[in-house]
Amino acid sequence: MRRLTAWIGGVAGGIAAYRFFRRHPQAEPEPPAYPEPTEADERAEELRVKLAESKAAEPAVEEAPSEPAAAEEEPEPVPEPESPEDRRARVHEEGRAALDEMKPE
Repeated sequence: MRRLTAWIGGVAGGIAAYRFFRRHPQAEPEPPAYPEPTEADERAEELRVKLAESKAAEPAVEEAPSEPAAAEEEPEPVPEPESPEDRRARVHEEGRAALDEMKPE
């Protein structure tokens, strides 16, 4: 009888706790309306200044026009796709080779 009473008390306590927390959710702090400036912003500005200085110091490099013959070349032909059987055989061979390398001699 004591076990039954303990079980009933535990269940009733659990239900009461569930209802309490469900009705009274924990108040979350509201995020600030605007982000506060941090030290990272100052460092970012310093980096932007350094980047601008380095770009100004670099001489402008103009690319020479490519040779007209290079533009007239035909693109490489696209290789024909492998058949599924050929691809499967190639993959199995690569797998067997990898296994042979891993096996102790």
